[in-house]
Amino acid sequence: MTQNIRYGQYIRDVSVTAQEISYNALSPKIDRDRAGVIIPYQPPKVTLNPKDIYRLLKNYLAGRFMEQFSAVAPLAVYLALFQLIVLHQMIDGFVGIVFALVAVMIGLMFFMEGLALGLMPFGETIGVMLPKKSTLPVVLTIAFLLGVGVTFAEPAIGALKTAGQLVDVNKAPYLFLLLNDWSGTLVLVVGAGVGLAAILGTMRFLRGWSLKPMIYAALAPALAMTFYATTNDYLEPVLGLAWDCGAVTTGPVTVPLVLSLGIGIASSAGKGSQTLSGFGIVTLASIFPIIGVLGLSIYVVSTVPVDQIIQGAAAVSAMSTEAAWYDVSPGVDVVLAFRAILPLVLFLFLVLNFLLKEKVQNGGIVAYGIALTIIGMAIFNLGLTYGLSALGEQSGSLLPSAFASIDAVPDSPIYVYIVGMVLALAFAWFLGFGATLAEPALNALGATVENMTQGVFKKSTLMYAVSLGVAFGIAIGLAKIVFNIPLATMLIPAYFFAIFLTFLSTEEFVNIAWDSAGVTTGPITVPLVLAMGLGVGGAVNVVEGFGMLSMASIGPIISVMLTGLWVRFSARFKKEEEVPVEAA
Repeated sequence: MTQNIRYGQYIRDVSVTAQEISYNALSPKIDRDRAGVIIPYQPPKVTLNPKDIYRLLKNYLAGRFMEQFSAVAPLAVYLALFQLIVLHQMIDGFVGIVFALVAVMIGLMFFMEGLALGLMPFGETIGVMLPKKSTLPVVLTIAFLLGVGVTFAEPAIGALKTAGQLVDVNKAPYLFLLLNDWSGTLVLVVGAGVGLAAILGTMRFLRGWSLKPMIYAALAPALAMTFYATTNDYLEPVLGLAWDCGAVTTGPVTVPLVLSLGIGIASSAGKGSQTLSGFGIVTLASIFPIIGVLGLSIYVVSTVPVDQIIQGAAAVSAMSTEAAWYDVSPGVDVVLAFRAILPLVLFLFLVLNFLLKEKVQNGGIVAYGIALTIIGMAIFNLGLTYGLSALGEQSGSLLPSAFASIDAVPDSPIYVYIVGMVLALAFAWFLGFGATLAEPALNALGATVENMTQGVFKKSTLMYAVSLGVAFGIAIGLAKIVFNIPLATMLIPAYFFAIFLTFLSTEEFVNIAWDSAGVTTGPITVPLVLAMGLGVGGAVNVVEGFGMLSMASIGPIISVMLTGLWVRFSARFKKEEEVPVEAA
């Protein structure tokens, strides 16, 4: 639509809204000395008043905080409303939990910013320079040690220690031992699995290996050991922990650092432009820790008597001496942050300076990032202890009150059994669906996949496929705990079905599907689901409450591969329909 205006009116409007400023008014005045030489201009020191500082920090922090707020707040509100409206129970320690959840958001905000500024530059530089200055054995050794180090730095790894406090030593003595007295060894074994995955993933980048044979080879011992564990009453309670550890490892530290190293190595070798670059390490990093934990469990069961575990736990609980400040929260949360980050930073610094003879670029910014990472992890650990774990355990322990009588709610069940059970499973389903759909990593993966498949596999299609898989996985995992179903009877058939789908699917969709399981288990989902599962398990008096994360991992693998097969079939069918039209 056009409009006629008078030229005089146009000139008047332009003269009102536009203002010319001379460049001389903006440039500094030229000063000369007595000899007529121009004196170099020294700009005055920038001074900021409180209002300026507020505006800068507001713009800097607002987006980063809202990213974490959008992930934590909906889950917390969902849990709180379900507990209040459906379960008719007030939230114990509500104010403290709210402050702890805010600490989780602030901690993750600092941690992710510090990770980008302080740790990622190390990984990228080492990944590019290492193949140029070192032999292949040295490169693979560094990749292995990096895999071990990043595992200790994972925020969600602290959830395992917290979960150990919820395990009954009399019901599951070896599970209690692994999560308490052997917790350091447990994390080390998990880290060794991630390190081995980093080696094989790097070799895959360099040699262009297919992921399918590597999946078959990795799953064979994992499923065989799982079947063996079902024949031993002491090993069976550890199965849930072992398979859940595969989900704990693929978090915001492990994935970007190990991937940056592997892709950097591949790029230096001229292999970085392949379509499949970046896929595979996440898959292997979620399988090898399972093998490691099962192997450690078999060793512990064969060497440590049950009576010794129970007596040791009783002796510790009977001790009246007050624990040191660094052994109890909040002291232990701060100590764990330093213990997780500093060794990793020191290792990366030594590799960069002494092995590669490279200097740290922008040292001040890197130091700032490292400080943010430590501060963020310490704050996150505090929020995890008093917020996420407390809320998840409380919701989990009260969830069975919808359909069964439990000690915490003596007047239950609230509903008729079938209604209460449906409500409980629906609660788990919507929790998994909403938490996964809100994961920033899934959003990024969806965009990558859409570009990689040239729009055949839509971003929204992948996101909904993964979210549905996680939702059904968590719901099935809850049913496993409530009905005390052996985990192996669910996992073994599910993984055999996944292997069958892997055989039918193309390499691209196999990579997408198996790596999609890693992006669903972030630092928010892992502690929340772990605590909730243990809370439900304690309420219904089962041996252990692990297994929900493992089912949440296999669910999206199956759903994405089924979706991939459907997308391929639809594209082929559409192409066949267009042939007669073109011929005509």
